[in-house]
Amino acid sequence: METLDLGRAVFRWRNRLTAETVGVPVGARRRVAGLRREELAELAGISVDYLVRLEQGRATSPSAQVVEALARALRLTDTERELIFRLAGQAVPGAELIPTRISPSIQRLLDRLGNNPVAVFDATWTLLTANQPYNALMGDTSSWRGIEHNTLWRFFAGPGSRAVSTSAELADLEARLTSDLRMAAARYPADPRPGQLARTIARDSERFARLWEAGNIGLGGDQPRRKIIRHPDVGDLALDCDTLTVSGDGLHVMVYTAEPGSADADRLALAVVLGTQQMSAPREQVADS
Repeated sequence: METLDLGRAVFRWRNRLTAETVGVPVGARRRVAGLRREELAELAGISVDYLVRLEQGRATSPSAQVVEALARALRLTDTERELIFRLAGQAVPGAELIPTRISPSIQRLLDRLGNNPVAVFDATWTLLTANQPYNALMGDTSSWRGIEHNTLWRFFAGPGSRAVSTSAELADLEARLTSDLRMAAARYPADPRPGQLARTIARDSERFARLWEAGNIGLGGDQPRRKIIRHPDVGDLALDCDTLTVSGDGLHVMVYTAEPGSADADRLALAVVLGTQQMSAPREQVADS
């Protein structure tokens, strides 16, 4: 009887998916029924080279984050998700850890919102997935690695965001994000990630260190739903930004929309087209560790 290993399992799951199922554009000359390696790699946020090595059995110890990303991109069932973790030699995440799984119901919601910029973050505000319109609007996230996925790090110590904020709005945002991270640490005491994030960001940002040491919960005003996005190609866009929090999982689903028929809707459509063209252009792949 054939023994199922990680590479063979990923290969089979990739080939049973259709491009239409995961929202990948289908060209007239497409000759494969399943997903191409390039398509799965982009959906999972890993390099094609790494996926090739994994399927060929030359990469046998992917991190839990990579395994979770593959399970999400491959649309695995709960049973299959448990299997891929075990094949990778990883413990299946339990209830004591911060959820990073996007459930089938939330995935269906994301599919229906596919024409809008959408991103999903976990309870620590670490990016789990972003669709092509989001990457086109806010900057390509597929090249991010490690802590670069975390929103707190990006605001306190990293490059920030294309969203334009006043000083007061930025202070409210920073207080709210720090409060959310502290809540995640309190809710999941067995998960070391919130504490690790806090220590890393505090080393690079005195502002964060002061907020974290203060230990306050529930600071910051309501998040502005109307945002100005400064796009490098199409200029400023005034968009509605709604963030939905999934009860029980603490996932944050962020959706950007424009008033139909408005100039901002036209600029958003242009930004998505330009960004998709740029991301589809050939580029050097970055190998994953």
